Amino acid sequence: MEILSTSETDLEKAAEALKAGLLVAFPTETVYGLGADAFNTSALARVFQAKNRPSFDPLIIHIAEQDALSKIADTSALNENTKKLLSILIEKLWPGPLTLILPKLPNVPDLATAGLGTAAIRFPSHPVAQKLIRLSIGAVAAPSANLFGCLSPTRAGHVKDQLGERVDLIIDGGRTRFGLESTVLDLSHEHPRILRPGGTAREAIEALIGPVELSTRPNPNPAGGTPALLSPGQLKSHYAPRTPLILHKMGELAMIPEDPMEGRLYFSRPAHCSPNSKVLSQNGDICEAAANLFDMLHELDSLGLKLIRTEEVPEQGLGTAINDRLRRAAE
Repeated sequence: MEILSTSETDLEKAAEALKAGLLVAFPTETVYGLGADAFNTSALARVFQAKNRPSFDPLIIHIAEQDALSKIADTSALNENTKKLLSILIEKLWPGPLTLILPKLPNVPDLATAGLGTAAIRFPSHPVAQKLIRLSIGAVAAPSANLFGCLSPTRAGHVKDQLGERVDLIIDGGRTRFGLESTVLDLSHEHPRILRPGGTAREAIEALIGPVELSTRPNPNPAGGTPALLSPGQLKSHYAPRTPLILHKMGELAMIPEDPMEGRLYFSRPAHCSPNSKVLSQNGDICEAAANLFDMLHELDSLGLKLIRTEEVPEQGLGTAINDRLRRAAE
């Protein structure tokens, strides 16, 4: 495993590594991704192996040009209304933290889509991610660069700590901006629906295309066994630190006696803050809280505590995504 800078030379080296079937962790505006050539099944298999990720969990394919969408998605399968919605979303919210679920073309490997007839596609806004994708093969499958089910990485050091030699190269682009994964919006059905809340708020989407459903749990499997996942991040237990985590309603945490072996994660600054406490936003700013969420959970998780107590944030804007991550971490 080698750590690279964001220099032109290092990005060219990373792009060549992707072409050769190697795994490259890179920064996006959301979290760090573990990238592989989206059309190389051997490289895709290495992604699942490196993360201990089950093959039924689909990957997100990252592009850096709108024209690349036509090589992955079969937009001809969409009805006229959905095509209009897609056009609006691409114009207003791409590049950015929004992943779209669309019918896929036959050339997209089933391994990248968990055998589904749809593909999850995103156009990241991070300049390093864009340059890497353009220099390589133009389509990079990249789930978060962490072990499956664990905290998502917002720094190169988080990737190194979790994956180590399982990844070939890590591009260190500093801390990520949003700190939360992308919102996943399914456009493959008659009515748009959010499968995973994330860096693009539901309100921002609805302001453009009207009401969208929220469907964050996987479809039950009629034959029993593993549920059918249409998007990453739909499993009941996910995004979890190694330290057990308990989620409290807003206001409850301040009333619970403190234990020196417990960590605390508050939304805004409480009346009293112990040494093992973190505050997502001193002024109660949702965007700042989202950016700090995984970073602060990583810090608390490294202290060798017996428990982390955290509290919900207001259920508005990015608060929906923050609460989604905390609930899954607490399962």
